[in-house]
Amino acid sequence: MLVDLETDDPRWDEALPVLQELRTALTPELLHQVLTEGAPQGLRFSAWYDDGRCVAVAGWRVVANTSAIRKFYVDDLSTARSNRSRGYGAALLDALTSRARELGCYLIELDSGTQRHEAHRFYLRERMNINAFHFSKAL
Repeated sequence: MLVDLETDDPRWDEALPVLQELRTALTPELLHQVLTEGAPQGLRFSAWYDDGRCVAVAGWRVVANTSAIRKFYVDDLSTARSNRSRGYGAALLDALTSRARELGCYLIELDSGTQRHEAHRFYLRERMNINAFHFSKAL
């Protein structure tokens, strides 16, 4: 079941450890900072629950730009390690895809670290394409 998480949602106590499996440096304080600063930028989080347990979490936003016009960008997609290969990540991605269509997006997009080979196999299996290189520079 898809659940949208608000900034002050008490379910963050369950969702944060799932997100920390992907974002290991994320503390409760840093999460609060990201939620507070990100909400005005359109950042939202949704979680997938099964039998009352948070098993996957995604951060996302709608972005208007010249390359896609209107896209649904997934900042984070994390499934609890103990619940991987059970279809939860696919269910969450399917729910996000439906949300993207409802919001009038033409594309769903995410970045994945080059070392995350298991995640890449998952995204390719879910019929996502590798369309670009992502470049960055630490400041």
